Order: sequence, then C-alpha cells, then structure tokens
Amino acid sequence: MSVTTADDNHLGYLSATEALRLFAARDLSPVELMRAVIERTEKTEPVVNAFTERLFDAALDQARHAEDRYLGRNGLEPRPLEGIPVAAKEKHAILGRSLTEGSLARRDEVATENAPVIDRILDAGGVIHARTATPEFSIAAYTHSRMWGVTRNPWNPDFTPGGSSGGSGASLAAGTSLLASASDIGGSTRIPAAFTGTVGFKAPYGRNPGLGVLTADHYRGDGPMARTVDDVIAFQNVLSGPDPRDHTSLHPKLTLPTAYDDVTGMRIALCVRLGEYDVHPEVEANTRACAQALADAGATVEEITLPWTHHDLLTALAGHFSTILGALVVETAEQHRDLLTPYTVAFADLMTFSRTQVSYLDALRAEHRLQRQLATAMDGFDALLCPTTAIPGWHAADELAGDRVVVNGEEVADTLWCAMTSPFNINNRCPVLNVPSGMSAWGIPTGLQIVGLPYDDPTVFRVGKALETARPWSYTQSSRTGRRTREPGRGLGHGAAC
Repeated sequence: MSVTTADDNHLGYLSATEALRLFAARDLSPVELMRAVIERTEKTEPVVNAFTERLFDAALDQARHAEDRYLGRNGLEPRPLEGIPVAAKEKHAILGRSLTEGSLARRDEVATENAPVIDRILDAGGVIHARTATPEFSIAAYTHSRMWGVTRNPWNPDFTPGGSSGGSGASLAAGTSLLASASDIGGSTRIPAAFTGTVGFKAPYGRNPGLGVLTADHYRGDGPMARTVDDVIAFQNVLSGPDPRDHTSLHPKLTLPTAYDDVTGMRIALCVRLGEYDVHPEVEANTRACAQALADAGATVEEITLPWTHHDLLTALAGHFSTILGALVVETAEQHRDLLTPYTVAFADLMTFSRTQVSYLDALRAEHRLQRQLATAMDGFDALLCPTTAIPGWHAADELAGDRVVVNGEEVADTLWCAMTSPFNINNRCPVLNVPSGMSAWGIPTGLQIVGLPYDDPTVFRVGKALETARPWSYTQSSRTGRRTREPGRGLGHGAAC
C-alpha cells in the first residue's frame, strides 16, 4: 500500500496557501501544524527516507515565534511564508551545517554561508524543519547514495521519486512538508515532481539567484516545489530577484500574479515526442488528456513536431556537462574514487571520455540549432505542452545502468532518453512548469511540462492554473477527500488515484 493513502486528511497535506489562511484566521497554529508534520515524519520516514537531517527542535521554536506574529505579539507582522514547514534540499547551504551533497568524499564539509534560497525562505518566515536527500552530487534521475541509502516514492515505495530533488518530491508526497526547495540542471526539479504528483518550476536562467561556481552554468537554477500551483507561485515570489553574490541573477525582480485569466483564446502547441523520444502509451495518453482539457477550456491546441535529433541533444549535453559539472565530479573522483557511489564513478569516467570526443564549441553549435528550432516551432504559440518523462518511472534502487530501462522484467526505454527534461535546460531561458498529468498502472503519477517563451513566466502559471481547475490532482482538497486505492497493474503495489 502506498504511503500517501495512510492518512489522506493529515494536516501535512494542507496547501501552504490554505495553511496561511488558517493561521491568519487563528483557526490553526503554526506550532500545531509543525507538530503534525513531525508526527507524520516519524510514521513515513522509515519507508520513504526523504530526509538527511531533521531540525525539529529549532523548527518548533521558530513555529512558536511565528505564532507570536499571528497573535500580534511584540509588534511583528506575519511574513509571506510565516510558519510554513519547508524542506530544504541538502545541497542548499545552511551556515554551520553539513554540505556533503550526498558524498562520503565530502562528509566533513560544512557550509560557511547560507545559499540565497535559504536566506529567502528564512527571511519570508518559512520554517526549515528538515533537509532532503539527493543522489551524489545531484547527478542522477533517482535518489540513492552510499551516504544516505535509497529514497522511495510514497505513492509506490518500489519506485523512485526521481532525482535529483527526489527527497524534496518524496517529502511533499508523504505529507512531511508543505513546500520544498529544489534545483534543476537536467530535470532535477521536474522529474521528481512528475513521479510524485507534485508541482515543480524550472525558472528561466538568472531568475533565482544561486551560490558558487555553478551559478555560471546556464543549464542550472534553484527553484520551488509544492503540491499546488498557488503554492509554487507564492514560493517562487519569495525566491526570485537579484542577489549580489550571483552576477547572473536578474534585475528587477519579477513578481508573479496570484490571479490569472482562463485560457480562452490562447494558442498552445502540443509536442508528444520532442523529436525522437519514444514515449510510453500511458504517458502519451495522459499528456493528450491534458491537451484536450485545455482545448475544452477555450484554448486552441495544435499538435506540432520538432526536428530535434538525439545526435544534437547528445552533442550539446556531452560537451556541456563534461566541461562544467562533469569536470567538478572528475576532480573529486581523482582524489576519492574509492568513496564514491558506483554511478558517480561511471559518470566521472564518461565525462573524461566525452571531453575527448566533443568540444565545448561543438556543444554550443548543437545548442544553437536546438534553440533556433524550438523558437521556430513555438512562433505564434503562447506555450508548449509535452511529457516530463518518456516512461512512468523506474525502480527505487536502479542505477539505470546498461542500454535499456527494465521495469518488472519489461524493457521500456533507452536509459539516456527516459526523461524529456534536458532539452529545456539547453533552452534554459524558457520557464517550465511541471504539473501532474494523471496516473500510471504502476501506481505512481505522470507529469506534464508547460514550456513558456523566454522569460515569460506568468504564462506557464496561467496554463497550470487552468489545468489544476480542469483536471484536479491528488493534493487539492476536493480530490484528496475522494481519493481511492487502485488495484495493482504492472506495478508492485498500490498507488493512490488522482
């Protein structure tokens, strides 16, 4: 049975916006909510393993301070996220705390300052009660490591919640946080959002400030995850804006609207395969159902094709990753190879080989072709719809080794092409919102990417809000109360139906 069906009406499944409303009305205390989340954590973590560190004592103290603000004590007003339990991805540095990135090679590393993401959560009154697991160095589309073990999907623990922000997605799905921080360099926000039935936003490059050398990597960025579109909007409005520590962060700050028109009159493109991706029938069916829901809501939806090839995508990715992130991993592998998880060693070796085969200039030429082809295809459209992953999921302890992904004895996809996210890291000025698209027979959700034109963030939220209304998913109040348990299909257990 899935962890998510254990207690559907638990306070941990409140949306952040609803919790804030209840706090303001004095119908719920931040302390009461935090205690409920802690209790929920004790029940689910032995199975899910989403957290690397629990900060419960400090979180309860912060919740008491939040309660004082709502009661008007000490003349302090509530802030935008006042009293909301937020799970922070471990790679987001917290002053004086570990900064291991899931690697035994970094087990003694301690952060010397807060990441901008952390500062903004705390400044907005968010309460960081736990830190979430990642694969080693956040380099995988699943979440397990020698340091932290295997993180599992609360919908069906035999499956992964994805990666690299897998602990964040798993926590949201398990009801052990209301918001969670994430990052995305090849799909690390959107893949776990898809597999856990949550909402994840890959902001366009520079929208949210980062920390350290990888802020110069135009594939990556930090961002929000939550269970509803409104919650992601509220969280993103806290995270965005310039920071002097990140030269690439954009000025002025973009504040997203909280209310949106419907999709009447919008022109939306649908591209199921993004060129050469082999998409699982269930994923395709759920994607098309979302497109039809938008058409029924008044949008004009037109199916298009893209001339993207695996050759160009692989050239861009190989040249880019081997030059920046891959080079950092290789540097660690040269000194601490014996301490690394096997997939990290394999990644380091692949990056070393890739640097001899593909130059950074080759990668930039391929990027330019892919970017121009997307711009041409989206000309005249407001947004693009496509799947987040090509298949519904893969097993929790898999390392996606070999040429094919195997699920329950069935070969279902090429290993390298099971996620459909990295094309939009190559096109990283485009905002992308993942929303749930439906359920698979494996007992876990599937996801849809809503891709906007460069730096047009509000449009993807407009479309996301329309889909949340047209196809309510599992974490909205109305659908959660009617949730039922599915019979197992090809999966290895029970999932929860949307």
